[in-house]
Amino acid sequence: MCGRFRVARSKELLEAAFSAEDALEEIEWTPRYNVAPAQDILVVRQGSLGKVRRLSLMRWGLIPSWAADPSIAFKMINARAETIAEKTAFKEPFRFRRCLVPADGFYEWRREGKQKLPFCFSLLDESLFAFAGVWERWKGPKGISIESCSILTTASNELMQDVHDRMPVILPQDAYDRWLDPDCVSAPDLQPLLKPYSASAMRRFRVSQRVNHVKNDDAECAAGIDAM
Repeated sequence: MCGRFRVARSKELLEAAFSAEDALEEIEWTPRYNVAPAQDILVVRQGSLGKVRRLSLMRWGLIPSWAADPSIAFKMINARAETIAEKTAFKEPFRFRRCLVPADGFYEWRREGKQKLPFCFSLLDESLFAFAGVWERWKGPKGISIESCSILTTASNELMQDVHDRMPVILPQDAYDRWLDPDCVSAPDLQPLLKPYSASAMRRFRVSQRVNHVKNDDAECAAGIDAM
């Protein structure tokens, strides 16, 4: 699964890296080191008109359009790549509402005795990457409207297998256009993108248990203890 991640970049760097824009220039964003479910996160999506990429803030944890209660979002932070095309909550977003979720690292925990030890996983050069995401718009009573998203997961690669059996889907840069293309609505065309990222292109390292607590969101959360 993916339940915590890092995106320690400014909005300006994210815009440049993903050729995206904040059309209304109203998004407030500071680098994040311990992003947690139910928080607002930055995503990149693309409209059909001119295929312009735009940055948006969305709540992490998808709320299906038909949901009676938005609290269902806590169960929807991830969507399994193997079944996303069939699941009621995800099949329409998968076809029509896909997004990129920028990140530069994510965390997973390995149980050792009574402890759960956190690891950070990143690319070898610590560069930005993007998770495959889907999004939805929920309209509640009194005109409330919430845009929310889920991060797709797949089987773990060799680097992660002794920590967790699932990992987020990291898309290679040459797949961004296809994933964001609103005219691409065929599951068979999209499914091949949803595979484990190459373990040889990634690194992992132990981090402090400071990251275990959502209230902690600073560079110390991502500081390595021992590289692996």
